[in-house]
Amino acid sequence: MTLRLLSPMARRALYALVIAFALCPTGMLAGTRPDTVVVSVDQAKLVKLPSGVATIVVGNPLIADVTLQNGGVVVVTGKGYGATNFIAMDRSGGILIDRLIQVEGPTDELVTVYRGTERETYSCMPICQRRMTLGDADKYFKSVLDQAGTLNSQASSSGTAANKNN
Repeated sequence: MTLRLLSPMARRALYALVIAFALCPTGMLAGTRPDTVVVSVDQAKLVKLPSGVATIVVGNPLIADVTLQNGGVVVVTGKGYGATNFIAMDRSGGILIDRLIQVEGPTDELVTVYRGTERETYSCMPICQRRMTLGDADKYFKSVLDQAGTLNSQASSSGTAANKNN
């Protein structure tokens, strides 16, 4: 297909696309850096670190939580959307590793309902259930959080009662 067969508008769109790709930094085309830890919000990922790690520093703990475990493993938990980093240091303060953490949206089947400017999220795997997601309306988010807290309290007290009976 030659460019002459395209309409002038289609040719301009094609030229704009070619220019955009030419000006786009190569890092953006390649995706995330290979040393980036990619985790979904409300999910955890295990990352093996070099030996000798004594201290972990997290750039923004509202985006991710990093917990050092035995054996040089950290648990990276996605807390909020966005990017931050973590630095692992040895006892003398030497930097062993500095990694980017990219926290992405949930990977399950979500349905988002908008009621004006208010947003509600449902996880539909296979039946739709209410789900707390960052960005949901405050009233909806608090309602789901309160229900989850009540359920957790009841489960904890039932477990305690069962342990006393044994």
